[in-house]
Amino acid sequence: MTTLENRPNTALLVIDVQREVVAEAYERDKVVAKIAGLVERAREDGVPVVWVQHSDEGLAPGSDDWQIVPELDPREAEPLVGKQYGDAFEDTTLETVLAGLGAGRLIVTGAETDACVRSTLHGAFTRGYDATLVTDAHTTGDRTAWGAPPPDQVIAHTNLYWSHQAAPGRTAAAVAAADVRFRV
Repeated sequence: MTTLENRPNTALLVIDVQREVVAEAYERDKVVAKIAGLVERAREDGVPVVWVQHSDEGLAPGSDDWQIVPELDPREAEPLVGKQYGDAFEDTTLETVLAGLGAGRLIVTGAETDACVRSTLHGAFTRGYDATLVTDAHTTGDRTAWGAPPPDQVIAHTNLYWSHQAAPGRTAAAVAAADVRFRV
């Protein structure tokens, strides 16, 4: 269904599941476990796992806080895309990596729901990708002190609105980890 030519494959995208990013995240352990299960299933199905890792002045490359959480284990052969903006496509190698994999369909997981996950979903969709958000495999921190809704509501709202996205020639979906199908 993607509008990208010769891109029939699927990739699992794991966004910013780094020590500092998810240290105080809503239901952190449950979400990380769901992501770990999806990574395992993707590998078993021969579906590429693409890791995205954010850096900025507060999240220095190579620091302990910058590392992917220890429960997840990126393999050396799996692409790792560094980024400095919310949308993982902006000023990164993500598009080149996905083109090399022939991926036109993305299964999206990670952190933070209301920032990098949402930005990357929209970035993928506007670039022609089919984009599926895994409803129980993304999380965010509590930003209620700044006027945001509680994390569970941010997550629920994102799941709701992503399940109703539509555009010509592309599909958007929001499904639970147990319902993810890597092969369509």
